[in-house]
Amino acid sequence: MKTPDFVNIVEVGPRDGIQNERRLIPLEIKLELINRLQKTGLKVIETTGFVHPLWIPQLADAERLLRQIQPVANIRYPVLVPNMTGMERALAAGAQEIAVFTAASESFNQNNINCSIDESIERFKPVTEKAHSLNIPVRGYISCVLGCPFQGEIPVTEVARVAELLLDIGCYEISLGDTIGVGTPGKARDMVNAVSGVIPVDKLAVHFHNTYGQALANILACLELGVDTVDASVSGLGGCPYAPGASGNVATEDVVYMLHGMGIETGIDLEALVDTGRYISAALGRPNASAVGRAFKSKKTSGSSHGN
Repeated sequence: MKTPDFVNIVEVGPRDGIQNERRLIPLEIKLELINRLQKTGLKVIETTGFVHPLWIPQLADAERLLRQIQPVANIRYPVLVPNMTGMERALAAGAQEIAVFTAASESFNQNNINCSIDESIERFKPVTEKAHSLNIPVRGYISCVLGCPFQGEIPVTEVARVAELLLDIGCYEISLGDTIGVGTPGKARDMVNAVSGVIPVDKLAVHFHNTYGQALANILACLELGVDTVDASVSGLGGCPYAPGASGNVATEDVVYMLHGMGIETGIDLEALVDTGRYISAALGRPNASAVGRAFKSKKTSGSSHGN
């Protein structure tokens, strides 16, 4: 199958990226990050999550953050919700799109949200019903689609089963997450083939972590199967607080550079994106995990020399 001509990028840095930072990040920095991302051409920016502050203290300011964003027309700002309590908080803060999350691993689900996979689906049903009654779109996430830190390899049939459950309760799109970044292109291809056997491929997105440096290769393998939506995090921010050893998400800059090099459109200004990645890396006092971000920086600081 031919790769798509246009790929939708879902920027998850302000939520999935920020949530794993050990030091509490001031609200002003989060708002500035979102403000800069809005100017890059991105059309979907996942902003925060309405989870219990004891679970993820970094997201305790979710209400204030969502209320203070200066929304831009034609940009969507989904937020994560784990249950009806989170849904009510999100609605009160003005959420216009939500996301729910489960896993393809029973062990991971118990460690992450303290319930089984099937119990999590039951928990989401009133959330999605409420959302649909208000014409609020619901996205679904599945963690650990290519491996679990507690359970090991996950059968592709289980990933497909969970994806179908999420579709059945009304998720318009299912994001398939390699939470610990252990996937390789062949396994990613097998997994997407299995899921697309029960769900149309245009309702699938991929969400790869770069723990073993395989994320871009995995993304390309999935694009070749017709997937046209990719989750990514500016400057490679992120990881999962409930997945030991998980490193950051694939960097948005690296994904966009690869796609543009292939002649695939994204609508994103790569230079503005790189500047945003440099900003948040400096603000957090951490190295820029984007190879493209580092390369652009060295190109700008190395003058006109082209020596070996």
